[in-house]
Amino acid sequence: MYADFRVKIPNEVGKISKKKIKGTTYIYYQLSRTYKPDKKYSQPKSTPIGKMCEDDNDMMIPNNKYLVYFPEEALPEAKAASARSSCLRIGSYLVIRKIIAEYHLDELLKEVIGDESDLFLDLAAYSIVTENNAAQYYPDYAYNHPLLTKEMKIYSDSKVSKFINGLKKEHSVEFLNRWNDRIEKKSKIYVSYDSTNKNCQAGDVELAEFGHAKDDKNKPVINYSIGYDSRNELPLWYEAYPGSIVDVSQLRQTIKKVQGMGYKDIGFILDRGYFSEENIHEMDRNGYDFIIMMKGMKKLVKDVVKDVKGSFEEDRKCSIRDYKVSGTTLKRKLFESDEKERYFHIYFNESKRNSEREHLEARIDYLAEILEDKQGEAGYECPKAVCNYFEPIYHVKDNVKTFVSARERNDVINEEIKLCGYFVLITSDKMTASEALEQYKSRDSFEKLFRGDKSYLGNHSYRVHSSESVANKIFIEFVALVIRNKIYSLLKEEMRRNRKKNNYMTVPAALRELEKIEMIRMSDGNYHLEHAVTKTQKDILKAFHLTEKNIREQAIGINKELQKFA
Repeated sequence: MYADFRVKIPNEVGKISKKKIKGTTYIYYQLSRTYKPDKKYSQPKSTPIGKMCEDDNDMMIPNNKYLVYFPEEALPEAKAASARSSCLRIGSYLVIRKIIAEYHLDELLKEVIGDESDLFLDLAAYSIVTENNAAQYYPDYAYNHPLLTKEMKIYSDSKVSKFINGLKKEHSVEFLNRWNDRIEKKSKIYVSYDSTNKNCQAGDVELAEFGHAKDDKNKPVINYSIGYDSRNELPLWYEAYPGSIVDVSQLRQTIKKVQGMGYKDIGFILDRGYFSEENIHEMDRNGYDFIIMMKGMKKLVKDVVKDVKGSFEEDRKCSIRDYKVSGTTLKRKLFESDEKERYFHIYFNESKRNSEREHLEARIDYLAEILEDKQGEAGYECPKAVCNYFEPIYHVKDNVKTFVSARERNDVINEEIKLCGYFVLITSDKMTASEALEQYKSRDSFEKLFRGDKSYLGNHSYRVHSSESVANKIFIEFVALVIRNKIYSLLKEEMRRNRKKNNYMTVPAALRELEKIEMIRMSDGNYHLEHAVTKTQKDILKAFHLTEKNIREQAIGINKELQKFA
């Protein structure tokens, strides 16, 4: 990726070479020389660092490699104001700026990072609005938007890369400590905790290891987890750890960190990936309650459902109308090693039953087609996943085993059909089936937060060259998620107030609509709102307690600031 500025061609005698390819002259930097005994001469090893300017043979446009091998060279860090677009998108900017002020993120980050904290926040805003976090595209965003930087400076991608690489681990640690110091800890909170992982496609990143990838297989991954206050709908902390560490192992370390942050009266809402005897007992030892979806121990699941099946599904008292399910509760031990009984909440949903039944039937049909294609194949062994539902029949002759056919295991399939539509939550604390489900469903915001991380912020993978780069990108990403989650919560609250589910009230749709609120530069150099705020935009702005009058007033303020430094 080439920069958007010029530099002098390095004056390194014997190490700089030029090569013209299809009319463009490329500049190469010699890294080393390797002696070839068979040819009796040394062969240079070089890398391109830029391309020569057409109008000046002493200047070149550098690429990223130049920044690696010539880090001390003076580089332009900011574009002139004249490089700013004549059409500025201000809607999303004003919403994000308001949330930053409400959370005092600007003050907090300035205390931790210093004067460049405004660039940090611009990068967070950039990732929210554009769904991207690549430094090389940041100048394009800055060109079309007002900025939080002093004098609204538009920094180059090289400056952005330098800034990201310059952040230290102590910055993120100190931020998280101060962020959590502000959280009221007297009342009990339930924390949704989950992890995801991201592949890392470049560079020397210590955390990137081949592990249990959830999406991209056979690629080194970094695990990334977030703690989320379900009651206040607020991200609390994040942590990154090597890709080879599984979720159940990391939770123990997380519990220690939570204690260090001062949280005492706390419960964990955990996804099924954290279901293990060790994790359950670890939470017991530390006095933390939990709500967890049942995983594994299939016999126990079956036994629990069988014990109550037919006794509550059509009982009006067991109806949980908000979620269109029926639920009941019983007590029993989860493990033989348990010293106390847990609360098992069993739920039934008719539409879930139908969809799961259809999914099961489709899976069996698919497996049957595979088996049909394998009929008559010598040496074919029926995989375990297939044999769960089918009993294979073989013909053996002359020590050669040939697959003939397979018959359905009706008893197994019937058992699974009977369980369709049921699911189980386990809680350590006493609560009703309705209360347990309400708490668990508070994960909805959290799961959308995670989806936002991977889908909306452009962070599905990290294309970086160092451990520092990936750690610092995750730091910026977390702050972006704090802001984006507030946008999500306020939009959801507005829909609930109006009892309408407008399509434009989702975060991506709302931001796209807000991006249409623009200021244009007139011939006198001043920026003005291009047109009145639309009804749809007014509806969205209402969620953030902003009006058309607010927008007009702030547009005037943005113009004054731009004129001040023009």
